[in-house]
Amino acid sequence: MSFFSRNLASKTIRFALLATALFASLVSTSALAKTYPRMLSRSVLVMNATNGRVLYQKNTTRAYPIASLTKLMTAMVVLDSKQSLQQKITVTSADRDLLKHTHSRLTIGSVLSRKDMLHIALMSSENRAAAALSRYYPGGRKAFVRQMNRKARAFGMRNTHFYDPTGLTPRNTASAHDLAIMAKHAYRYALIRQLSTDKRYVVHPGHGQLVYRSSDGLINNKTWNIVLQKTGFTDQAGHCLIIYSKIKGQDVLMVIAGGPRGYSHYHDALGLKAWLMHGNL
Repeated sequence: MSFFSRNLASKTIRFALLATALFASLVSTSALAKTYPRMLSRSVLVMNATNGRVLYQKNTTRAYPIASLTKLMTAMVVLDSKQSLQQKITVTSADRDLLKHTHSRLTIGSVLSRKDMLHIALMSSENRAAAALSRYYPGGRKAFVRQMNRKARAFGMRNTHFYDPTGLTPRNTASAHDLAIMAKHAYRYALIRQLSTDKRYVVHPGHGQLVYRSSDGLINNKTWNIVLQKTGFTDQAGHCLIIYSKIKGQDVLMVIAGGPRGYSHYHDALGLKAWLMHGNL
């Protein structure tokens, strides 16, 4: 077994143990139906995505940094451009993160199709892929970001502002209410649903192959039926998660943003699901 495989297995085991501990710490089944679950995250919104009924909300109207949740809007702008998904896109120095100096596995000169770039941007939050996609937009990156904000206004996202396509900048801000609107629109794109929920994908950027895996720890949890997802993290945004899931036959949308520490967004998602399963749908 390779080091990467051992590391992944170790992380999977740690996550399973954490999930078990979290469930064990929840209140009794009877109490779940009567009390709201305790949320660690700064902003939370849960709704029945079919009829729009809000099931749970916490601090949903104030805008905060949203990190890579941004990439759902990035994906919509890319797909609405109707550019060929098979066109080859080259990563250049213009796609480097000069703000936070984050690492990317896509080295300068890497070449992938637009679809592959979109795939790893959604599934694994690959920042250089999102940056490269925006640079190939008609009019370049500035025009791309203008279109992101134009779409936000058209959707009615009144507390949202985009300054880049990756979410690395803390100037990308939105409220949980607006993020729910964005997620509902993103759900209408079959390709976004497909790519965002993939578990593993291999790309060939011109120098061997790269194996990418989902950034969402719940994707491999068989008790979840996730049909759209996006994760995000920066120091300013905290740990963020959008999940569109089927729960007891209902379409449920969860927006969880501003988790104060690692796994706190999963803690909140697990607690919300347990609460919903016990009579709160």
